[in-house]
Order: sequence, then C-alpha cells, then structure tokens
Amino acid sequence: MTRSTLSRPTPLALALALALPALLSSTAQAQEAAKADAARPQTNQLEAVVITAERRVENIKDVPNAVSAISGEKLDVINSSGQDIRALSGRVPSLNIESSFGRAFPRFYLRGYGNTDFRLNASQPVSLIYDEVVQENPILKGFPAFDVKNVEVLAGPQGTLFGRNTPAGVVKFESVKPSKRQDAYFNASFGSQGMVNLEGAANLPVGGDWAVRISAQNQHRGNWVKNELPNAKTPATEGYDDRAVRIQALYEANQAFSALFNVHNRELKGSPRLFRASIIKPGSNDLVDGFDPAKMVIDGTNEQRLHSTGASLRLKWALDGVTLHSISAIETVQPFSRGDVDGGYIYHNPFSGDPKPAPYPTQGEATWQMDTSDGLMGHRQLTQEFRLESQAAGPMRWQGGLYLFDEKYTMRTVDYTAANPADSIVDTRQTNKAWALFGSVNYELSPNLKLRGGLRYTQDKKDLNTVGKVNDGAGTSASTDDHKVSWDASGTYALDKQTNLYARVATGFRAASIYPASGFGTQSKARPETVTSYEAGVKSEFWNRRARLSANVFAYTVKDQQLTAVGGSGNFNTLLNASKGEGQGFELNLDLIPVDRLMLTMGLSYNDTKIKDPTLYATRPGSNPVMVGTPDASGRYSLYNNPLPNAPKWIANLTARYSIPTAEGNEYFIYTDWAYRSKVNFFLYEAKEFTGKALMEGGLRAGYVWGDGKYEVAGFVRNLTNKVVVNGAIDFDNLTGFINDPRTYGIQFKALF
Repeated sequence: MTRSTLSRPTPLALALALALPALLSSTAQAQEAAKADAARPQTNQLEAVVITAERRVENIKDVPNAVSAISGEKLDVINSSGQDIRALSGRVPSLNIESSFGRAFPRFYLRGYGNTDFRLNASQPVSLIYDEVVQENPILKGFPAFDVKNVEVLAGPQGTLFGRNTPAGVVKFESVKPSKRQDAYFNASFGSQGMVNLEGAANLPVGGDWAVRISAQNQHRGNWVKNELPNAKTPATEGYDDRAVRIQALYEANQAFSALFNVHNRELKGSPRLFRASIIKPGSNDLVDGFDPAKMVIDGTNEQRLHSTGASLRLKWALDGVTLHSISAIETVQPFSRGDVDGGYIYHNPFSGDPKPAPYPTQGEATWQMDTSDGLMGHRQLTQEFRLESQAAGPMRWQGGLYLFDEKYTMRTVDYTAANPADSIVDTRQTNKAWALFGSVNYELSPNLKLRGGLRYTQDKKDLNTVGKVNDGAGTSASTDDHKVSWDASGTYALDKQTNLYARVATGFRAASIYPASGFGTQSKARPETVTSYEAGVKSEFWNRRARLSANVFAYTVKDQQLTAVGGSGNFNTLLNASKGEGQGFELNLDLIPVDRLMLTMGLSYNDTKIKDPTLYATRPGSNPVMVGTPDASGRYSLYNNPLPNAPKWIANLTARYSIPTAEGNEYFIYTDWAYRSKVNFFLYEAKEFTGKALMEGGLRAGYVWGDGKYEVAGFVRNLTNKVVVNGAIDFDNLTGFINDPRTYGIQFKALF
C-alpha cells in the first residue's frame, strides 16, 4: 500500500457532492417520503444540547464559556473502526491529541496549550475527567470512550469548578447512568486489518430501589505491519487487544438521597508506537520514496501491556436549601511498554568517521541502537471531593467545596542494549499530595444579565527519588511545595430569547514538575506556571431552531510556562520554563439543518501561539535536520517567537448526514465526517524535517435503519483519501518518525433492545 497522491476535495465540497444525489432522489420519492414523514418525527429542528460544564445541568447556550460537545451518532461514527481516544482530535475547535506512546498515553492540547513530555510522571495542562473523577496520570487518560452519554470540551482555565491541573481546559466524559428501564444495545464492527470492535450495554432487572448497568467494549486489530528483516524478534506489529468493562449501580430510594457506585477495568495487550528509522526525506517533511505503511525493518522488540482498575462512589444528599455532593475514587494502573526506539537495524554514527552505507538515508538506518522499556509499579491515585450546591430560590446561586488528591507510584526504565539489562534498571518513586478549596457564585442582576465569579486555593507537594545507574550531575531526588490562588469572572447578557453574549476572564495554575535522572540525562525541574485568559463570544439559536451558532475570540498569557525539550542528542527530556508564552485566536461551532433531513455540523478554530522568551535556545539534534533560522556564534537556535509544539494554527471539522425515509417508516442514510489540522512543529525548535504536514482525514458511512430505529447496518471507510503523513518524530536518531493510520474500512451492525 503506497501513499496516495490524488488531489483531495475540501470537506464542504465532498459533503455537497454526497448530498446532491440524495437531494435529486428525494424528489422522485416525494410521495413515499410524505407517507413516512407522517409516521415519524420531523428532522427539521435541532435538539437542545444539555451539558454540565458548570457542574449543573444547563443548556449549552447559557454557559459563559467556550464549550463543545460530542455525543450520539457523531461519537458512534468516530469509534466505529476501533480507534482509541485520539480519534477525538480535531473533532471540536482547538482540540489536538497525539501520542508517541500509542493507545496507552494520549497527550491533549487545547488552544495550542499542552505538554509533549513522554515520561510517565508528566503533568498536562489539559485535565481529563471521567465520570466526575480526575484522571491525572497520563496513562489513565487513555481509558476508552464507550457507552458514553457525551464528551464535553471546555477551553480555558477551569480550576474554580474542577479538581486539578486545568489551566488549558478540561475534556470531560460522562457515562450513561443506570436506569430502571429495561433497555440494552449491541454494536459490532468488522473491517480491514483484522479489525473487530464489539460494544454493548444493558440495564439489569434488579428491582427495588436499585438500578444496575453493565457496559463493555472489546477491540481487536491484527498485526498489519510486517517486518522485512529476516528472523526478526518482532515479525509483525501494530495490532492490539483492548478490553474494558464498567459496572454501575445506582441506589435511589427517594429524591433526597442517591448513591452511584462505579467499578471499571481495562486490559490492553498490543504494540507501542511504531518508530520507523529514516522515513523522512532529508531537507523536507516528505516520506521517502517508496515508503510502504505496511512494512518496517526493526531488530528490536515491540510490546505493550496495560492493566487498570478503578472505582468511585458518588453520593448526593438534598438538604434544606442545599445539595451535598461527595465523590470518592481510587484509580490504579500498571502499564509496561517496550519499544525499538531507534526504529531500524543499520547503525551508522556520523561522528565515528565510518562511511555511510548509502548516499542518502534508507529506511531502517539509525544512528544509535536503542531498545528500552518504561512501566509503572504500585500506582495508586486517591481523590475525594465534597461540594455544596445551593438550591434556594432567588437571584443568587452558589457552590463550593474541598478537593483532596493523593498519588504514588514507581517508574521503572530498562535499557535492553546494555551488556546486562538487569544492571540498567532505574526506579523512580514519586508521591504527589494536593488539596484545594474552591467556590463560585452566580447572580442574576436582571432577567437579561447574569454574572459569575469563582475562587480557588491550591496546595501541591511532590517528592521524587531515583535509584540506579544514572547521570547524577543534578542529583537524584527533589521536592516541590507550591500554593496559589486562582479566580475567574464572567458575565452573560441575553439580547433576546435566542441569543446570548458573554465575556470571561480566568486565571489558572499548574504546580511544579520534576523530570527524573536517567542513564541518558540529568534530573531537571520546572517552576509552577500560571495563565491568564480572556474570552468573549456569542451563542445563538435561530432560524426556527434550524441553526445553532457559538463563536468566540480569546487571548491568553502563560507566565513561567513549563516546556519540555524532548530528545535532542539523547533519549531524554529536559524541563525548562519560558518566561512567557502567548496564544490568541478564535473558535466557531455551527449546527445547521439547511433542508429537511440534511444535518450539517461545522467547527473552525485559529490558534496563534508563541514562545516569548529571548533567553531560550536549542542546538541542532543528533539527527542533523535542516534547521530553520540562523544560529548564533555557539551554534544555538533561538526559540523566541517559535510556535508551541503540536499547536496547529488551524483546526476544522465538518459532518454531513442525509436521510431518505421509506414508506414503511425505515430510513436510508449517508454520513460523512472530516477533520483538518494545519502544519505543526513537533519540537520547540523549527526544522524542515520535523514540521508535520497539514493533515485532513475523512470518513464515509452509508446504511439502513429499520424496526422503528432499533436496528442499523452500515458500511464505513476511515481515512477515505488514504492520506498518510509523518505525525510525530524522534529527533535524536536518524530522521525517525511515526505515521497516522492509512485507510481502513468495514461494516457495522447495531441493535437496540
């Protein structure tokens, strides 16, 4: 399979092209459609979007914040081919998700603000919250999204309402809760690369004051990338078996008290990110001639395992004028990932004086051999939140609470290229304890004007200690102890019943970070960072609820921004602080029903980010790329005014669904979805080879629904144009990169019971 070189239509042009035949055929079927329309609801108005962005159930139009939501069919389509949580990238404005670790370790960016650190103790400024529980460790953030009511993406600092580390925003998942309705669903997909995706959920008939729901997902893909190296340790890779289950039990004897129990588990066995040496054409960001995504040449081992189990208890008491919420949770995760990091089998050190084995790099040529593993042992995260929420009538509403966080674990790294790998073991133990007081007040000055203010105090402590043969030039232990007050203020003004204007100012805080010493690099620390964000926007429903628009402009400044210098001349990170980082731009969401039975959704964002520290420099990394800029007398390249890494300026998405009803009340449909991001820098510096090309991926789905909507069968294609690019790299070795998945296809069947 080779990279497609065909020209690609724009998302809008493709959507219109798909819709046009359906529009013409609908004219010929007008009489049959009229009979069907009389027996089923009209698809000529948008459904209300209800969210919990402010910890209350509200219409999305009334929330003074940039919030995007994904639910229903859109979420189902994204999951249809067995993709992991990274498939949400670009599906809402300003959201980018990437990984150099694979399915187990996604890294989130909102408005260009994120963290490229690949260590297992990395903190991220985007917080992921699953069923009201913060998933702090980066491995926890990869838990699959199945039987989910909706996904909400909140941009900008959110600390006065949510638990921890939210200066860039929050990605929030809410599972479907148990109910006493005896319903269930089953969803099965089968496709290329041996893909099998099974998902289902059911409310169990337990009776009394209890309701129980069990949800499960089983994803499988075969090892579709074959190793061309004879007698290789890893003959094939890129497959996985990813299983997850969630059991919830809801006790609700009356309206005054409820208890929701949640136990969940994930078991992953598969492949880490596949690094491929010498796949980038020198002096460009093109793939080398003849590149085949289904082939590799590595001499090392690729394997990944993950076991995670968690439980939570959400209690709610309705008292006199207030409601008390308690959320107690424990999360544990034990990942192990071993990879051929160099991505090749031919080794040539350019500093040794040996002649190169080819006039230009060939696939599989690397500078150094590197085969390492990372894992967590003894991980345990405990969280507790108490929150009081006012229920009294009147113009003022308030809520406030206490948040407690306690995490501990040991990271283990092994270098399998050492003479005796057992002697290369490095163990780093980290503990992290934090607590916070938070609160907010909403006040209705008039029927048209509502104000909100929030306040948070955070205390955060970390202790780290490393044991093993490491570079101890900067020590092997460190501690941090930080505290900070953050706040936000916003206002909403209703122009009329359909349109709200809002403005928001918010500050955020992320505690100091520690990078442990290793056999490759020294220990480093980054000071706490703070952010101040400004935002103003409009939210409106119009055209008789056939259109919904939200749009905003924003700007933020990060003081002492924590950055990670990844790679360089060795496989290690260095934490540093930029005195200032900046971002500004706009975001837009539009849902539209231009004609009956045609539903369009569109999103667009522009993010202009810059590192604003004239004292930060980078040297040319070991892979010797073509650097952008002019070096100083010491051979260093300034980072001043460089964009933040993995921060595309443009993100856009589009979906289009057209339905054709039948006289029997059934439905044919066609659905397409597209996501686009502009070029990105993989690292802090700029280099031609390490600038990711713009990427647009689309999907197409066509199917039939019958039995009053209970049954559905569909065929689908993901990455329709087979666009394959380098979407991440290793810069200390020989132009080593990794790619997005090529085109996949399959069939899907869904049944509701």
